[in-house]
Amino acid sequence: MKNLFLLLAISFTFLISSCEGPPGPPGPPGDSLLGQVFEANVTFTIGNDFRRKVDFPNDLIVYESDVVLVYLLEDVVNGFDVWSQLPQIYFLNQGTLLYTFEHTFVDVDIFLDANFNLNSLDPVFTDDQIFRIAVLPAEYANADLSMDELMSNLQIETSDIEILSN
Repeated sequence: MKNLFLLLAISFTFLISSCEGPPGPPGPPGDSLLGQVFEANVTFTIGNDFRRKVDFPNDLIVYESDVVLVYLLEDVVNGFDVWSQLPQIYFLNQGTLLYTFEHTFVDVDIFLDANFNLNSLDPVFTDDQIFRIAVLPAEYANADLSMDELMSNLQIETSDIEILSN
């Protein structure tokens, strides 16, 4: 009897695992989730107030919700580019220098800020600076959760938080 039951169980397992139904309907076409990257060569001068507005390329669609990141080419080591994310701070003999940026959905404004006169800045910091600008697709979160709803979604109890805070 045990052998018969074992034989039926194995047969049933093979029978069920080999079943295949018809394919489901195709899903909606997906958007490309890859970010877009481009580079800009910038020279900062007193004439441009040590800032440069870089427009996004025409073939790049940027939405208000997208994330924009800017990187400065620091060095090339063994043929590999070394990038640093902005804002980037340098502590110089004259004071503190800051490479930073702000953006809209049509352009990026890259600029220098310092606690000293930028006219005295060495050209190594102002001339032919290469920036890599990355636009990562994102959308605004549509959940307007209260703290209680958020904590219940994360399965966190307020008693756990009170214990941790004590």
